[in-house]
Amino acid sequence: MSISCSNVSFAWPDDTSLFGDLSFTVGDGRTGLVAPNGAGKSTLLRLIAGEYLTTAGTITVDGTVGYLPQTLPFVAQRSVADVLGVAPVLDALEALAAGDAGERVFTVIGDDWDIEERTSAQLDRLGLGHIALDRRLGSLSGGEVVSLGLAAQLLKRPAVLLLDEPTNNLDVDTRQRLYDALDDYPGCLLLVSHDRVLLDRMDRIAELYDGEIRFYGGNFSMYQQAVQDSQKVAEANLRNAEQQLKREKRERQEARERAARRSSTAARNVKDAGLPKIIAGAMKRSAQESAGRSDDVHAKRLNDARLQLDDAERALRDDDTIVLELPDTTVPAGRTVFGAEGLQVGRGGRKLFADNGIDLSIRGPERIALTGPNGAGKSTLLRAIAGDLQPEAGTLVRVDGRIAYLSQRLDLLDPDRTVAQSLAAFAPSLTHTRRMHLLAQFLFSGNRIHLPVAALSGGERLRATLACVLYAEPAPQLLLLDEPTNNLDLLSIGQLEAALNAYEGAFVVVSHDERFLAEVGVQRRLRLSEGRLESQ
Repeated sequence: MSISCSNVSFAWPDDTSLFGDLSFTVGDGRTGLVAPNGAGKSTLLRLIAGEYLTTAGTITVDGTVGYLPQTLPFVAQRSVADVLGVAPVLDALEALAAGDAGERVFTVIGDDWDIEERTSAQLDRLGLGHIALDRRLGSLSGGEVVSLGLAAQLLKRPAVLLLDEPTNNLDVDTRQRLYDALDDYPGCLLLVSHDRVLLDRMDRIAELYDGEIRFYGGNFSMYQQAVQDSQKVAEANLRNAEQQLKREKRERQEARERAARRSSTAARNVKDAGLPKIIAGAMKRSAQESAGRSDDVHAKRLNDARLQLDDAERALRDDDTIVLELPDTTVPAGRTVFGAEGLQVGRGGRKLFADNGIDLSIRGPERIALTGPNGAGKSTLLRAIAGDLQPEAGTLVRVDGRIAYLSQRLDLLDPDRTVAQSLAAFAPSLTHTRRMHLLAQFLFSGNRIHLPVAALSGGERLRATLACVLYAEPAPQLLLLDEPTNNLDLLSIGQLEAALNAYEGAFVVVSHDERFLAEVGVQRRLRLSEGRLESQ
């Protein structure tokens, strides 16, 4: 059971190359594939699954393949049994029980006589045991659809399993069930994920970087440590190479100056000695040749030093980080930035929360994680706090103009405005120079600051939104973030963590990413379930 890629290249129809001459082999066990967004992780999975064709090279998969894409095809009227791929076998078993013993019935059933038991067991394991097989897809939550897609692949008993961001939109309990299911998977697993808890359960990490795959034994934390150690070595090598290049340049210049002085002295001595021209010419040529040989030696050393510097620069990664100071966001300890008693909102004609509503108080620079199962109303609660939803009941206290809400869709900014124009709209009193400096701190430079928001990648849009929100006038004292790490690569998540750690106000974040919550220093946890908000 393995995946083997040999000299694989892939280009889009407009001839834009994504990667070329890629060769690697993945065997049994669990492998996590990591890379920045846009590097080609999802495309590589599609190539292995046979959904895309390579431009060059070959891909060989030993065994049957199961593939769960990041975005699942959603047809609301499809039944659960149809999505699981078991509907034909169940129909054939029903026909057999009704007396139809035709050859077609036995052909459809094949070796799947236990399909009902296996399906029931798989659904139970993924927390879907309450879902009837004739239920329609449109009645399921996003997390249930993802879990159902995984169940469909596992029921195939594939030798090779490809998963693309399988924990997106899953709550904590559902994620744990998925972790447990993958722990017991016996074949060759290759998954793309930014879920660091899941990546820490891998046997190895495959990194798609700079056009090639590099393998690191152990889980994601061990991979991070290995990269960190190699970068320390690369930084030391770069400093040494820079110093060596300076030395070689200095020594070459000194050698040339010495040769020039010797040549001048020799010319005077020849003239003073009154030697014949032929002898004087021979001596001059000999001195020039000696100086030339010396210069060639120094030129070679200088070229070698430049090559060593190039190698050292290539080994040093360009993983940009955000470094900020945000004193205007400071909230005094104990100050109330939001309060609610008996908060009640409606959704679909029904009350979302319990009859007595929700009580919530946020004071000082609190860092709060809001958790709960999918569909509990976490996003709705954030919108109510932000003032985007009119509550049906309750008493609310807000700090006017001091709350900023970042939805899952990152749709706060006008998509037609450029990055620079967006910051100018949020912070009109800042000078042009100051705005350019701030955008540089958020890793925007050159032509990138003049791109419309609609043209930005997910990570860039997040950085642009953070720049506008954190330096808005007035600066926010309460941030509301709804699943901010969804669809971000690991580098962008690190940049978000850096920005939030510089923020000095209060925030409430909805997230199922436990590593992210730990990195941003969450101090208080609230769980919303069955209409009730409770401290954890």
